[in-house]
Amino acid sequence: MNSLDLEKSLAELTIDVCNIESVSGNEAEIADQVEKALQLPHLKVHRDGNAVIAKTNLGRSKRIILAGHLDTVPVAENLPAKLMHFEREQVVWGRGSVDMKGGVAVFLKLARQLVTPKYDLTWIFYDQEEIESEKNGLGRIFRNSPELLQADFAILGEPSSAQLEGGCNGTLRIEISTKGQKAHSARPWMGSNAIHSMAGVLQKLSSYQPAEIEVDGLVYKESLNAVGIKGGVANNVIPDWATLTVNYRFAPNKTTSEAIAFLEKYFEGLSFIVTDQASAARPGLDMPEVQEFIQVLGTQPRAKYGWTDVARFSEMGIPAVNFGPGNPSKAHADDESVPVGHLQDCYESINSWLSGG
Repeated sequence: MNSLDLEKSLAELTIDVCNIESVSGNEAEIADQVEKALQLPHLKVHRDGNAVIAKTNLGRSKRIILAGHLDTVPVAENLPAKLMHFEREQVVWGRGSVDMKGGVAVFLKLARQLVTPKYDLTWIFYDQEEIESEKNGLGRIFRNSPELLQADFAILGEPSSAQLEGGCNGTLRIEISTKGQKAHSARPWMGSNAIHSMAGVLQKLSSYQPAEIEVDGLVYKESLNAVGIKGGVANNVIPDWATLTVNYRFAPNKTTSEAIAFLEKYFEGLSFIVTDQASAARPGLDMPEVQEFIQVLGTQPRAKYGWTDVARFSEMGIPAVNFGPGNPSKAHADDESVPVGHLQDCYESINSWLSGG
């Protein structure tokens, strides 16, 4: 590929973006191509590692961020991307088409189109979203150049089936460990089985009733699940240790501290360590600019159950929503595909909202 051509159709551009393989940590080529494509007279472009930031500077009273990540989860024999027909609709099939190169393609094409928008715009295309939180490119930009992220509102192009999704659940991962005593498995009475000691914890998790919590008019579903277990020494040894990993997805009525306090109470009598945490984000739908966008869409927003980087914007004091092409249930799937209709709907909705400066 020579370069990204922003004059191509949305489907063709999505295919081209997908075909620049960019598994987390390998975003240099796609960042180079995005940076080159955004060298436009109405944009000032900045580079931070493998993240690209492009801004209009029209002196508008408000600034909107539109952001998307460039990386994907590992390829699973689903590249090169291609155009297909599936259940009476045209789709772009391939790794990253849903999460979230379809959204990236929409934003790239809009960045070229919106020369004189009604608000100043900041386009952010960043790296390493799919891996550990501390490596996240958006977080790095905030640490290195917070002035580039100053805005009144943000849209994250994560897949939402071209529907507006407000806020997001937060996430905690904890590890609960049990100890026992080694013994030969032929004489188990001489030891204590640490894995068996997990039975009570697993039963408690099985009996958990998911909460549904209304926040700013949207209903968020919480969840608490075991997602991993380790233990054992050898096939003929009673294990003297076991570790259970638990993931708690909590509604945006809680801070991370309040979520940890909930787990301390729920697992009373057990100790655990927190291995990863990310804040939830409130919907932020009461701003006039957001209400304008909702009117353009003509549909009511819904809650986002998964964690996304809208929470990072929330921590920066910037209200943010999710709005992007693709069904979230197809993200990371081997048969990942984004409907071409979603690409067009997202493009037309944002263009209609932001045009007319």
